[in-house]
Amino acid sequence: MNPKVISLEEKKLKPVVDHLNDLLANYHIHYQKLRGCHWNVRGNHFFTLHAKFEELYTNALTTIDELAERILTLGKPPLSTFKDYTSQSDIKEIDTIGMKDVDMVKAIIDDLETLIAMQRDLLEITSAAEDEGTNDMVNAFMQFNEKQNWMLRAFVNRS
Repeated sequence: MNPKVISLEEKKLKPVVDHLNDLLANYHIHYQKLRGCHWNVRGNHFFTLHAKFEELYTNALTTIDELAERILTLGKPPLSTFKDYTSQSDIKEIDTIGMKDVDMVKAIIDDLETLIAMQRDLLEITSAAEDEGTNDMVNAFMQFNEKQNWMLRAFVNRS
């Protein structure tokens, strides 16, 4: 392979790609958790949370695609099996059937905190690799997650 992919040194890109694949795995589990919450939410907050979970899983799906395409842009293959996603993800699956609506929100807050921490670490790694394209993309993902985290915390009055 060419020692420079899109004018970046391949040896500097390995940690970037590894962490992007980690983030990809976590987003897949987060996405499915959001789908489960969307399908199974009940109670007084149904209309609010049903719509919010749909907004969040739609965003997560777009993010998953952008992550995979960025990994490909960097000259490597993205993870593509659920076995890889579940084994590599820090975010864990939950059974949303019968779960209280506020507990669903708390689970999503926990996911967002994990994603934000991963994204902060990835920003340092992309800076060290001089990969401004990935840095810019991840920063946008992080900003979205920070805002959603704030909103969901306000919903459950969690500080």
